[in-house]
Amino acid sequence: MLLVRVEGARTRQAWCDLLERMCPGLAARPFDAPEVRPEEVRYVLTWGPPPGWLAGLPRLNAIFSLGAGVDHITADPSWPSHVPLVRMGGEEPGQRMGEYLAWACLTLLRHGRTFAIAQAERRWDYKVGEDTARDLTVGIMGMGSLGAAAVPMLRGLGYRVIGWSRSRKALEGVESFAGAEELDAFLVRSDVLVCLLPSTPETAGIVNAGLLARLRPGAGFVNAARGGHVVVPDLVAALDSGQVSGAVLDVFDPEPLPAESPLWSHPKVTVTPHVASVARREARARYVAEAILGFEAGGPLPNLYDPARGY
Repeated sequence: MLLVRVEGARTRQAWCDLLERMCPGLAARPFDAPEVRPEEVRYVLTWGPPPGWLAGLPRLNAIFSLGAGVDHITADPSWPSHVPLVRMGGEEPGQRMGEYLAWACLTLLRHGRTFAIAQAERRWDYKVGEDTARDLTVGIMGMGSLGAAAVPMLRGLGYRVIGWSRSRKALEGVESFAGAEELDAFLVRSDVLVCLLPSTPETAGIVNAGLLARLRPGAGFVNAARGGHVVVPDLVAALDSGQVSGAVLDVFDPEPLPAESPLWSHPKVTVTPHVASVARREARARYVAEAILGFEAGGPLPNLYDPARGY
């Protein structure tokens, strides 16, 4: 049996119907179905389960996160860390992330926020920048599967792409920087800084005044990772001073972004509601179903969370 724990009764049932169709022999049930016996549950698909809930399922084979991030699960000190934790994957999240990053970089390049404000005010604000994508370098912090998927799209637009991560990566068309000792060299090359880092204690608040000051003056910033990576007052100060020319932000801490946040109305900030890499339900259900079928046949589970690395 697999339990689905997401918001909304109709949504839970839709997930169950898809999973049962795609994975013959699987009994998929909403977490609150009256017939569910905890000892019969072998798999869970969830987002933001309450503390202690997973620990009450004693015979789990695997936990599936509804998204690529798993901090909504590991934040629970009682989560059963001996159970394999599978991050959402497949081709479609990478496609979606690539589309989002291409759009975000072009939004910064072609003054999308300026024009949106002018349109809302019914004001003709003629503005053409000096650069094209071919003149600029996009620096991606966090070259995992989502970052790798974005590379060909960005390069197809003409951007040069460089990457920074904890360990060196070998990706076609990407110059790789690794470790703290190479971070400064990476930052000074980045005309647009993209944050795709995993959420770990080491990456919390990494986008702060010190890091932003090491960017090229007038660099753009895109965050599609986690809101906790950014010290918001530091980013606002960098935007106000012109050190950062504009930002596209998809993730926040907390979410939803509070109405009183200065990010909503900042003239250099474009806000999106955590949608960068969200795949269609059918694609995510297929990923989970194929993972379970492969595991039941004796194969390994994909895209596992590594507690030692924190992602």
